[in-house]
Parts: sequence; structure tokens; C-alpha cells
Amino acid sequence: MTSSQKLSIGPLLFHWTPERRRDFYFRMADEAPVDSVHLGEVVCSKRAPFFDPMIPEVAERLQKAGKEVVLSTLALVTSEREMEALVGAADAGLLVEVNDVAGIPALKGQPFVVGPYINLFNEDTLKVFAGMGAVRACLHVEASAKMAGLLSMAKGDIELEMMVFGRLPLTVSARCYHARAHGLAKDSCQYVCGLDADGKPVDTLDGQNILIVNGTETMSHGYVELAAKLPELREIGIGRMRLMPQDADMVAVAGLWRDAINEKISPAEAGSRLRELCPDIPFVDGYWQGREGLSWSGDDAE
Repeated sequence: MTSSQKLSIGPLLFHWTPERRRDFYFRMADEAPVDSVHLGEVVCSKRAPFFDPMIPEVAERLQKAGKEVVLSTLALVTSEREMEALVGAADAGLLVEVNDVAGIPALKGQPFVVGPYINLFNEDTLKVFAGMGAVRACLHVEASAKMAGLLSMAKGDIELEMMVFGRLPLTVSARCYHARAHGLAKDSCQYVCGLDADGKPVDTLDGQNILIVNGTETMSHGYVELAAKLPELREIGIGRMRLMPQDADMVAVAGLWRDAINEKISPAEAGSRLRELCPDIPFVDGYWQGREGLSWSGDDAE
């Protein structure tokens, strides 16, 4: 059976080398069974010049492979130069994902995607974005199943998307904690975020790994993993599943999700095999349950 649900590869949030990033996207184009792939810098505008020159080549490779290309934009716009970059994104000829509402006027009425960094928590807000030209909305990381259901009933023609795998982006700051952790200032950061391909773990005072620092961004330490919730996601009306790029075999991750969506394997088997791919990373699904984000429903069955 083939489902109408679609798979996306979300924007790469980590500061990989341009060559590694390019090769990652080439592999997504050639091997990953996904419908859409997001390009663009979301976390820190200082990183953008490293990969931006490669975007046309990468986008062409993805499009030739039959993938939709979405250009994701900054989650926190703080300067005139960054606003100019938003205008440039609007002129790139690609569907744009807006992660800061400051980017909406720059689109001048073009269709766009509401990114997960935007506080979209109720039906009226969804309708406002639809009136502005939104055609898709990736729900906020804190969205619960109940909230997603209410938004789905009010979505009209907007397609709803949900992050279902990977570290959750929790906050973005004007300050760079990654640089500070290395005794550096943001303006002279030496791009130390590039030392941590999957983010830098942050311990609490009692030694718990709860968060990850990624440049100016704070993320969940655990990977959200909603394979077991696939029947619920389908019933609610989530039409697109977003897989966040991690320092893992993302082609294999996408393949498992595709097989689960198409009912070639069960959601439980997909979850079990995802655990085998990421044995050292805790899985979380607390927000979807309406609980604290770092909780995991699998613990309830143990």
C-alpha cells in the first residue's frame, strides 16, 4: 500500500563543512526516498557564505532527482544584512520557509511555508498565515497531539507538517553559547560550532544530558522519534513528516520511515530499527504526549 503522506528532509542545522554538506544533499538526491529537501541557513547568518555558493548546484541535483526544494531562512533576523538575505531568498525561484515573521513581507505575497520556529499554536493564527499566502505549516516542536488535531480541523487548504525524527530546536538567541563555551565572543567565534557535527552536549549541575548547544541555538539532547505515532499522525491529518538531518545514516532513516508510511513494515518495527541506527541517543516524544519534552512513551511500556 502506498500512502499519500509525504517525507521531508528538514534544514541542516549544524555547521558542517561545505563539502560534507554538499555530499549529504547529493546523497539525499540520489538515494533518499523523500519528497522534499530543505536548503538554507537557519541558525547563524555567519555560516551562510560557506555553503550559499553551492545551493544552485545542489538544488538542481535535487530537482533532477524529482525532489521539491524548499529554501529555509533564518530563525532570528537581527540586522539589515539579514533582511537583505531574506529578500534574496524570495527572489531565488524556490518555495521559501519563513522561520521569523519578519521574512513574510519580503516575500511580497509569494506562497510560503511557516517554519517550526514561529509560534503557531491556535486556529486563528493558522488562518492569518493562510491569508498571507502560507501553503504549508510545520508545527512548533511543542505541539501536542491534541493541538495538532485542533489545527488540522481548521487547516483548510494548508498542508500540515510535523518533525518526527531528530533533535528539536528549542530556542535561538542573539548570543552564541557555543562560542562562549570555548571562551570566545560571537564576533570572533572562529566557527567553533563546526567542531560538533551533532551539537555540543550541555550537562546540568547533577550531570544529566538534557540539552545540546548548536551555535546560537539550544536543542534537545534526545532525538524526537514518532514512528510509533504514525497511525495517530495519519488519523489527525498530518500530511508530511519532517526528518531532521543528524550525524547519522539519514538515507537509512528515511528508508525506514518510507516503509512504515507505505505499510511495508509496522511502526513498531520502524521504531526498533531506528533505535539500532542511533543506539547512543535517547529518544523523546514528550511534547506530542502533552508532557515534558524529554519524556519518552516507550518508558511507560517497560
